[in-house]
Amino acid sequence: MLRRTIRATDIKSPDELIELLDRHAYLADEGLATAAFLALRMGRPLFLEGEAGVGKTELAKTLAALLDAPLIRLQCYEGLDAAQALYDWDFARQLLHLKAAEAAGITDVGRLEGEIYDRRFLIARPLLKAIETQPSVLLVDEIDRADDEFEAFLLEVLSDFTISIPELGTVKAGTPPVVVVTSNRTREVHDALKRRCLYHWLEHPSFEREVAILRRRLPSCTEKLAEQVAAAAWPAPGRPGQTAGRGRDARLDGGAADAGRRRARPRAGRRHARRGAEVPGGRRGRARQRPARPGTEGERAVRPCVSPPPS
Repeated sequence: MLRRTIRATDIKSPDELIELLDRHAYLADEGLATAAFLALRMGRPLFLEGEAGVGKTELAKTLAALLDAPLIRLQCYEGLDAAQALYDWDFARQLLHLKAAEAAGITDVGRLEGEIYDRRFLIARPLLKAIETQPSVLLVDEIDRADDEFEAFLLEVLSDFTISIPELGTVKAGTPPVVVVTSNRTREVHDALKRRCLYHWLEHPSFEREVAILRRRLPSCTEKLAEQVAAAAWPAPGRPGQTAGRGRDARLDGGAADAGRRRARPRAGRRHARRGAEVPGGRRGRARQRPARPGTEGERAVRPCVSPPPS
């Protein structure tokens, strides 16, 4: 039996999207499902912001699996520019082509220029690859790590999904890709990019939802074990089966206090060494105050030198 490919326009409501995501082991709440549904129906990018580990990237992966489309990921970082996000020319292959043409005796300059700037020598980066691949899901991950200049460039590309290549012309997407932009909020992203997208803030899941996610991801996991794992990952005082004041935060605070006490308490050997050297009358002080024994170097220093009588 062939599986029917689901298109973005086939999803009729947020509740249906919640059900489809649940089939791929992703539990979405009503707010997230509504934002994703509107982004799919309106063809606008979805901007997800929240702490690391709340499911932003996983939603893009699940949408790609749901729509049976390839996931094209653009990982942002400081210093990312257009050449690394759009396209680049394969200069090594172009040079080899010129060497081969020279060996074959081809001297037509116009022909060579047209050949070295052919599409086969163009390296498609994530943005161009997403525009040329239909359908596709484009994940622009951690946009907050990129520079402000890249934000302005990305905003221009997302406005009409068109890329201009001077040597080849304009490349336009027949069907715009599904775009998911994520941010961990390490810095503020410009409002212009947020207005271009449908914005949604992802909260950290509650204890009960974490248990449900564990049970959904690991069907063989018992409910008691899932609760213990969730409690260890995100404890809170007063939770059933947990002592108040204990948990990850309490353990971290207690460990820091113990480390501080250990640093404040000097070692015994060092303390005794400092006491003997600094306190008057200490062991080392008394050792230095003892008089020199007869015949020692100190006594010889004050003894007059007598020459032996002549023989």
